[in-house]
Amino acid sequence: MSATSIYLMIMGVSLVSLLPRILPVAILSRFEFPEALKRWLSFVAPAVLGALTALSIIAPRGNIDINTGNIYLWAFIPTFLVAIKSRSLFFTLLTGILSMAFLYNYFSI
Repeated sequence: MSATSIYLMIMGVSLVSLLPRILPVAILSRFEFPEALKRWLSFVAPAVLGALTALSIIAPRGNIDINTGNIYLWAFIPTFLVAIKSRSLFFTLLTGILSMAFLYNYFSI
């Protein structure tokens, strides 16, 4: 591959990545939406994040795995408790990372 084709590829990938993010904001920022729609849309991001998180915990290898050998479930328990108790992103992430590191190094299957 020549340097020109690599630069063209990088520019193309950048354009394809940025357009879906910029176009909706540029087009829809001119409109005022009803409060009911705004309220409904405010739940979309947390719902998607929750679904992705649940999928990563319950089916880490693509199949539903709810048993004692699933270290993701075990790491989720203290992480969730710290998240509820502290409401701190820092302590929640720290707990999750340390739990996974401990479980992965000592109990990984």
